[in-house]
Amino acid sequence: MVTQVTKGIKISVSTSFEGTFFKNYKMHYAFGYTITIENQTESPVQLTSRHWNIFDSLNEREVLDGEGVIGKKPVIKPGDSHTYSSGCLLASPIGAMNGHYNMVDFKNSEKFRVYVPTFKFCAPFSVN
Repeated sequence: MVTQVTKGIKISVSTSFEGTFFKNYKMHYAFGYTITIENQTESPVQLTSRHWNIFDSLNEREVLDGEGVIGKKPVIKPGDSHTYSSGCLLASPIGAMNGHYNMVDFKNSEKFRVYVPTFKFCAPFSVN
């Protein structure tokens, strides 16, 4: 598990290898990740959007931007957390992701970024 705190928002990420499958005559590697966003501040915050950098050892970096996370824009009260799980398909058994969340502080309407630390994907059979 990797963790990082930005402006009082703690991000914790764990990953898992979900398996392989063929799609369009190519092998794909499926990875899952679970992220917990913990509000360690004195003010409610809302996650409004996300930015991802996806690194695949066989491909160029892929950049994804979108609203919320898994269709939600969670409001996280002080001392609370929001956990969600998602996944990533890679063309190789090794890769990584990092990025940031765009957040709003409800106390002062300030918009700010919370950085998601780099988390790695590695199929168990690809490591000696």
